[in-house]
Amino acid sequence: MAVKREVLPFQIFRKRAAGETNEDVAVTADQFRDRFDGKDASVEGRKSHATTMVNEYYDLVTDFYEYGWGQAFHFAPRYEGESFYEALARHEYYLALHGGFKAGMTVLDLGCGVGGPARNIARFAGCNIVGVNNNEYQIGRARRYDSRLGLSHLLNYAKTDFCNTGFDSNQYDGAYAIEATCHATDKVKCYSEIFRVIKPGSCFVCYEWIVTDKYDHSNEEHRKIRHGIELGNSLPTLETAKQVVAAMEQSGFVVEESYDVCEQFESGPAKNITWYNPLEGSYTNLNGLKATPIGRVITSSMCIALEALRLAPKGTFKTTQILEEAAVNLVRGGQLGIFTPAFFVKARKPLTA
Repeated sequence: MAVKREVLPFQIFRKRAAGETNEDVAVTADQFRDRFDGKDASVEGRKSHATTMVNEYYDLVTDFYEYGWGQAFHFAPRYEGESFYEALARHEYYLALHGGFKAGMTVLDLGCGVGGPARNIARFAGCNIVGVNNNEYQIGRARRYDSRLGLSHLLNYAKTDFCNTGFDSNQYDGAYAIEATCHATDKVKCYSEIFRVIKPGSCFVCYEWIVTDKYDHSNEEHRKIRHGIELGNSLPTLETAKQVVAAMEQSGFVVEESYDVCEQFESGPAKNITWYNPLEGSYTNLNGLKATPIGRVITSSMCIALEALRLAPKGTFKTTQILEEAAVNLVRGGQLGIFTPAFFVKARKPLTA
């Protein structure tokens, strides 16, 4: 099952070590926001500096993610009666099942974060997993969790770009990505690299962030929501389901299944809770309180106070503003049905490839 988040926010106030990448939090936060809202901001500009931009983002937000969400940095629709963490774990097991992952295999996790899903899938399927991540801090966090939980024998990590891994061709028994390849500047290049490194006959399964068919680019509110999601989550640009499937096919994959998991939940007969519900918060428990408007004000105020007391690095509050923009627009995008974080794709590399 997913490992629960911490109730107290000690880690988000950690002091950066001298020489640590993006050690000046305030400067990093300003640089990051300028990539979206600065006078020279553009999609092409974000694409050309994508690796730097994504590292800026995760150096800023990883500790907040762990505090607010746990070790699995993704969403999941939830059945009525299912807990938040049970839903996250089921969402991960769904990929492992459809990917056919099992003991003896070595599978890639593209954009593995701090390794929460990899640990769950390794325990569930018994397979070995190599997490691909370009962020040194997250890999360090992942290795500490692995060691603490006795899973280091099943998990390893490679600090590399998932669009250019440097791995041998036909090396891995499969691959998955959970809301990670949305950071790729070129989907065809990204999927082509995954295609190259997995074995013929094996599968790549993923959840992609997309704008749905309900998104209307001529609608000003839709555009603002899209921009807020892109800024708050360090995305060069959001694409459509058709673009994702086309990129998969152009990369050589045979797309066997593709659909919006969240839409299936919401239109199905089983009672369910929306994927964005945790961002709406709850006043009935301490963890839920953190995601409410009042909870976010408390966290922001605490950051301002601790910055003033020099107990938190300057720029911590700016980081909360970036995450606030993400939360507000993700919820609104979900409510309008113009965005989903779980466009599921199962793609197979042909045996003849």
